[in-house]
Amino acid sequence: MAPHLILRVVAKLLIPLILVFGFYVHFHAKYAPGGAFQAGVILAAALILYALIYGMEAARKAVPPWAARVTMALGAFIFAAVGFVSLVFGENFLDYDPLHPNLELARGQYIGIVLVEIGVLMTVTAVIIAIFYAFAGRSPEITEEDW
Repeated sequence: MAPHLILRVVAKLLIPLILVFGFYVHFHAKYAPGGAFQAGVILAAALILYALIYGMEAARKAVPPWAARVTMALGAFIFAAVGFVSLVFGENFLDYDPLHPNLELARGQYIGIVLVEIGVLMTVTAVIIAIFYAFAGRSPEITEEDW
C-alpha cells in the first residue's frame, strides 16, 4: 500500500473543491466589494495543501517559483495600468469612467472593478505562494521514515 494513501485520496478530492471555492469567492466580488484578496489566499492554500501532501518538488513542478514571481508582477501591473489609464484620460487615479465611453451604463466602473480584482487576485495568490516557497525552502525535507 502506498504511504499516506488516505491523505493523497482526500487531497485529490479537496484541492479541486478549494480551487472552485476560491474562484467562487473571486467572481462573487463582482457583486460585492472585496473578495480578490480572500480568493487569492484560498487559491494559494490549495497549492500549500498540495505541497504538504505530495511534497515541495511536486508543488514547484505544478507552479514553478518563476511563474509565481511573474504572476506577482503581472497582477501589480494590471492594477497600476487600470489606474494610469484613468490618469491618461484626465481623470483621477482608479477612476474607471474612461474605460468605457458610455457613462450612462456605468460599464467603465464594471470593467475597472473586474480588472482591478483580477490584478489583486493574481498578486495575492502569487505572493502567498512565494512566501510559502521561501519558508518551505529553508527547512530540510521530512523523509518518509520521519512521518
